[in-house]
Amino acid sequence: MTHVAAYGRGRTDHRRAAQGGPGHPEQDGPRHAPSDHAVDRRAPGGRAWPAPPAPAPGRAARVARPRTGRPRTDATSAGPSHVRSAGPCEMRRPRAYGGSCRDSTWRYGAMPEPTSIGARLRALRRERTLTQEQLAEAAGVSVDLVGKLEQGRRVTARVTTLAKLASALDVEISALIDRRERLGTDRDGGSVLALRDVLTSPSLLPGFDADDSGDPTPIEQLTRTVDRAWRQYWAGEFGELLAMLPGLIGEARVTRQALGAPAVQSLAQAYEVTSSLLTQIGRTDLGIIAAERAVTTAHEGDDLLLWAWMHAAYSWVLLHQDRYAEAEDLAVKTAERIEPGFRGEDREIAVWGSLLTSAVAPAVARDRDPGEYLSLAAAGAERLGRRVSVYRTGFGSATVAMQAGYGYAVLKQPGKVLEASRRIRPGDLEGISWGAHLMDVAQAHLDAGHRRTASRALLEARQVSPVWFRHQRIARSVTAEIREQERRLSPETRTLVKALDLEDE
Repeated sequence: MTHVAAYGRGRTDHRRAAQGGPGHPEQDGPRHAPSDHAVDRRAPGGRAWPAPPAPAPGRAARVARPRTGRPRTDATSAGPSHVRSAGPCEMRRPRAYGGSCRDSTWRYGAMPEPTSIGARLRALRRERTLTQEQLAEAAGVSVDLVGKLEQGRRVTARVTTLAKLASALDVEISALIDRRERLGTDRDGGSVLALRDVLTSPSLLPGFDADDSGDPTPIEQLTRTVDRAWRQYWAGEFGELLAMLPGLIGEARVTRQALGAPAVQSLAQAYEVTSSLLTQIGRTDLGIIAAERAVTTAHEGDDLLLWAWMHAAYSWVLLHQDRYAEAEDLAVKTAERIEPGFRGEDREIAVWGSLLTSAVAPAVARDRDPGEYLSLAAAGAERLGRRVSVYRTGFGSATVAMQAGYGYAVLKQPGKVLEASRRIRPGDLEGISWGAHLMDVAQAHLDAGHRRTASRALLEARQVSPVWFRHQRIARSVTAEIREQERRLSPETRTLVKALDLEDE
């Protein structure tokens, strides 16, 4: 097989980074990835650990500057630029509140928080004293697109386009989209704050004794509990999972402290599923902490493949933080370090192939063809000849087909998405992995002009888990596009709009 190092590097730009679906951990594929800790680089038994891959330089922060010249045209724009730039008083206050339009706040309190992409875009642009033309030029999109978004004539845009606008405004893409947790009443007594407190307890700082107490849990029992947590994750039972994770982490810490290496995998995967959940519900600030804990814990054991696997978790969170180059670079460099030889074992090939498919999402997010990653991963899957279970998920030909479908949906190549979908047999994907694939299929059908088929695919994805579905950016984006195209909303579209709480957007 061709060595991974032959891959070129490039830009990236992610659609589901802003969504919460794959690119995310798939049930048939990797989930996440690493931090750079100054610790002993020799594993127990004297086995040499590879040095941690150096992260790629982060995206340089830049604020859009006024430029001259003709604005470029974006592929998602509706035509040449002709929309006038917004004047300083475009959003006037009601006269009852008095004051002049020079004020940035209402006379009797702060202005309401913008609730749509267009309103957020307009507010950020004005904060930076940019005209629509200047923002469009800096982002490399059409001023027509900027104008339509701000005026509400378009309610959404491709994430690749939103990423360009966010970069030009020097903000994360989450500042433009509504990436908040949507658990609502489906919490089953769980609390994000309780999970935060467990992850960031001051007792974990060097020089203090951990405040976890109690007797260690038998390894078999702890393993079954971690298994249950992952089953809840894949089933989209986010409320139940949120409720159990603080206790599970504490239990796994006590057991790790008492029993040592035998409990390393359980603790690392407890952190991993925590990172996955938090990233799914939009809390990447905590998700990255949990992923770092997973990598560090895995490093304390003697399983090199587990250490590599956890880097996929970290990479996935980087992806959802819009750090595309770092996410791709980390996944590829880790794959290079564990690349199986001619006589590589099945688990080695599975972890290696999973890391390669982890690089697909950040690559296509930056408009790069993922063909090399997919072809190498497909070669590994073909060599295996079956789905290989590894670290509570698996790798096989369906994993590669799923990621191909996702990648080409981002690149707006619906024919390739549907071709990849035909390579996935019933039962190959389960739970939210299947739901995520259905969203890619929905995007492809919408791009191909099959609006009703796209709606049906989204409704099928919703059946997997309504709670998970509410957090998916691509579901919201496709539904918004369908709503824009329909003069009278179909029953399917009305159901989707209500399920995604889009009535007021």
